[in-house]
Amino acid sequence: MPGDAILTLNSGSSSLKFALFGASAHGRRLYHGEIDGIGLSGATFRLRDARDTEVSYVRRPYNTHIEALVQVLAAVDSIANGPRIVAVGHRVAHGGPDCDCPKRVTTPILDRMKRLVHLAPLHLPANIAGIEAVTAMLPGLPQVACFDTAFHHDLPPIAQMTGLPQRFERMGLRRYGFHGLSCEFIVRALRADGIDVDQERIIVAHLGNGASLTAIRGCRSIETTMGFSTLSGVPMGTRSGDVDPGLLLYLLHQKGFSVDDLERLLFTEAGLLGVSGLSSDMRLLLSRPEETAAHAVDYFVYHVRQHLAGLTAPLGGLDRLVFTGGIGANAPQVRARVCEGLAHLGLGLDAGANARGSVRISLPGARVEIEARQTDEEAVIADHVRNVGICRHAHQREPADG
Repeated sequence: MPGDAILTLNSGSSSLKFALFGASAHGRRLYHGEIDGIGLSGATFRLRDARDTEVSYVRRPYNTHIEALVQVLAAVDSIANGPRIVAVGHRVAHGGPDCDCPKRVTTPILDRMKRLVHLAPLHLPANIAGIEAVTAMLPGLPQVACFDTAFHHDLPPIAQMTGLPQRFERMGLRRYGFHGLSCEFIVRALRADGIDVDQERIIVAHLGNGASLTAIRGCRSIETTMGFSTLSGVPMGTRSGDVDPGLLLYLLHQKGFSVDDLERLLFTEAGLLGVSGLSSDMRLLLSRPEETAAHAVDYFVYHVRQHLAGLTAPLGGLDRLVFTGGIGANAPQVRARVCEGLAHLGLGLDAGANARGSVRISLPGARVEIEARQTDEEAVIADHVRNVGICRHAHQREPADG
């Protein structure tokens, strides 16, 4: 008999990342994969098993998220003695001011998400499309929305403020923070390793194509570099990071930029890609001889280091720094350069351990523990699905409105 499984989905505007986990309390990852290029002619589908061995590859057009989901479900069905999907968990970029925990997807919850699209116009429509695709393909299957902002929901009031008049706060315009699912995984992993995270001052540096740093004390986010949107903070693959608002006004008033021009510039043409003029991929930039590639890496490292040091102020010091994300966990050169010049904060990097890719990469006896850890947002989503309790009667399909 096939085992019951939880499907996790991370729906992007042109991509669908997925994973399958056993539905039991400590169910492991069974399969994972992604479809890239939804809406494009050269889209690709990849399915890998728990050992990361590719078991299926398809290249064909997928015009919609529903078509992409059809491919995912067909691949799961084709697995001999494969798992039976009993619930779906979704990564949702933004939960707004009210969603402080995972929510069972109901019509009111979905309607609320649709009203929040203006807060994350490049992310939420794709997240909603993923939910609606599941509803269309698997009506009645329980779904859970896991909000990437929820970990930061209870930021201290001072850290939520934007500096705008209070009437804007009443509109829900506040600093929200993102990469919350990644932060949550890191906190869980530290606790599982026997670390007393409740007593430590921790900075999680999630560095990838999107990047942010979060200060954690008492297992709670007390400050983070992303604010109202996923644009703020450190420079990213194609996103600008912090930009003087006066510069944006100048482009609008003096250079004829439209709002759409600014949105495209800040989200898709800036960051590593914009500074280098070559690529948004840190791996490529580290290997290229061009001076602009070096400038882009320098710019990224400078701002990560600057924000890291700044986060120690609200923390009142630092006990542990955890690098994660595609760059943070896999680019020892970047980790080394970020830590350079921060000895006054108690950072001492073990060059050998860092180069080997060890988890602990701080020097013995250093005041601050430095680690490099892989994150697993999908595992957190699967746990949230279990904790909501919708797998307990997996043999029964529940009404979509719950």
